[in-house]
Amino acid sequence: MNSQSTNISKARLWTSRVMAVLVILFMLFDSIFKFFPNKEAIEGTLELGFSMHHLPILGALGFISNVLYTIPRTSVFGAVLLTGYFGGAIATHVRMDNPLFSHTLFPVYLTILAWGALWLRVDLLRQLFPVRR
Repeated sequence: MNSQSTNISKARLWTSRVMAVLVILFMLFDSIFKFFPNKEAIEGTLELGFSMHHLPILGALGFISNVLYTIPRTSVFGAVLLTGYFGGAIATHVRMDNPLFSHTLFPVYLTILAWGALWLRVDLLRQLFPVRR
């Protein structure tokens, strides 16, 4: 059974693609900087209460989740994993008393984009979470 929609408009398809690409690119850059840390990545990680040895672990978790999200067959599983990853980021920002809209809610924005892209493209998700008129 194909869970991808076959009869969606071009506008909805492209909106979905743009939303997904924003999430994919952000997570790709985030993961790469954890594997090849520069000064800003190191300082940011230390400010959030993590140690240097946490960088590869966080990078791997983010990268694997992102790859699974990128593959159409595993995109829903990838979105679930990304949601957990973003939940950890939210908890970290809350613990650090970071600004609400720019730092704490940024992972929420990414989660909305990730799931919104799938919702626009996958029939089963629209059936599971219908929008009532």
